Amino acid sequence: MARRLASALALAMLPAAAFAQDAPPGASSCSGCHAPPVFAGVSATISVPPINGRPAAATASAMREFRSGARPSTVMIRIAKGFNDSEIDAIAQWLGTQPLQPAQQPAK
Repeated sequence: MARRLASALALAMLPAAAFAQDAPPGASSCSGCHAPPVFAGVSATISVPPINGRPAAATASAMREFRSGARPSTVMIRIAKGFNDSEIDAIAQWLGTQPLQPAQQPAK
């Protein structure tokens, strides 16, 4: 468990630019906790769900619920308050286009 936590912390300290050059402002910061596909195993081990490939409408709705306080959270409520509706939509759209890790792909 300590090794997994250390890996997650190391990932969170990497610069956001290391993850995605084409991401809209704010989107690459999501990768610190919601690991990108390459690091999805790390994300899953600390109970933070991966969000790449998730439908944009679901991500945007969740962000708005965090922002309003309708969805309880310790961290996301503070993060979501930093984004307006158009920024949330851009981030959600971009995350929805990001590929899933093979382990995250639905079973055939």
